[in-house]
Amino acid sequence: MKTAITELFGIEHPIIQGGMHYVGFAELAAAVSNAGGLGIITGLTQKTPGGLAREIARCRDMTDKPFGVNLTFLPSFAAPPYPEYIAAIREGGVKIVETAGRSPEAYMPALKASGIKVIHKCTSVRHSLKAEKIGCDAVSVDGFECGGHPGEDDIPNMILLPRAADELKIPFVASGGMADARSLVAALAMGASGMNMGTRFIATKEAPVHENVKQALVAATELDTRLVMRPLRNTERVLKNAAVERLLEVERAKGKDLTIDDIHEEVAGVYPKVMIEGEMDAGAWSCGMVVGLIRDIPSVRELIDRIMSEAEAIIRERLGGILDGKGPMREVA
Repeated sequence: MKTAITELFGIEHPIIQGGMHYVGFAELAAAVSNAGGLGIITGLTQKTPGGLAREIARCRDMTDKPFGVNLTFLPSFAAPPYPEYIAAIREGGVKIVETAGRSPEAYMPALKASGIKVIHKCTSVRHSLKAEKIGCDAVSVDGFECGGHPGEDDIPNMILLPRAADELKIPFVASGGMADARSLVAALAMGASGMNMGTRFIATKEAPVHENVKQALVAATELDTRLVMRPLRNTERVLKNAAVERLLEVERAKGKDLTIDDIHEEVAGVYPKVMIEGEMDAGAWSCGMVVGLIRDIPSVRELIDRIMSEAEAIIRERLGGILDGKGPMREVA
């Protein structure tokens, strides 16, 4: 399958593995790239630029296919040394960067001077247009269904994707709610050139996370995510657990007086405890509504091959049969 995204990034299938904290290590990124998609190392999971350089080298030992690095620009008291992270990316020969959080505008000259293609994650059309204006090569359009930070507009992908298609000149992929062949075909139908999967890739054999995390995703339904930090306008979609319920109770009690310090215990330093140690109630961790579509833990290659073969069946047989007046020839579940 050729799309603007496969051509832009030199990949076989229009499937991207988004950057995920304490998930996007070399093992997963290489597995996705080897299976024909675009694997992404999560840059800031590596505590230093030197650590990122070593992780890029590890990934190069595992794949000769294109892969990228995620850089998330978020406000903090002690900002990470982003120029040094970018230097590690450049010196590691990585030519694709997924940016997220705040606008990457300040860092675009350094990225473009290194011949790096940039795909920026956006939760609105206006932010997507800004990404296009500052020189991003593509956009990952992130609907309200997504795990992590869905923005504050609450627009789901059935509306957001066609709106992006109406406005953007650069290619974009659908992010949020993406899990299977139906997701991919729907995204393509709404104008996207591929899809970005986060939560779905956590429930794979190669994902370097605790087995408890994978089993929690398989057991959960689409009703099992919660939105936290809404009063702070830093909304995050997470999987419900005991810590999340405590956090929400604090939010209800504090109301408009809530500060980040009030929920520090439930949101700070959580990911190593969950992803590495398997403490499922350690705190709030990102998870998309797409968890309701996760029923197994395949290898990355099995997952991507299944998506692509079933997407072809949907397009050629089910949709083609409708156009031919024969009705759907095969249902893909």
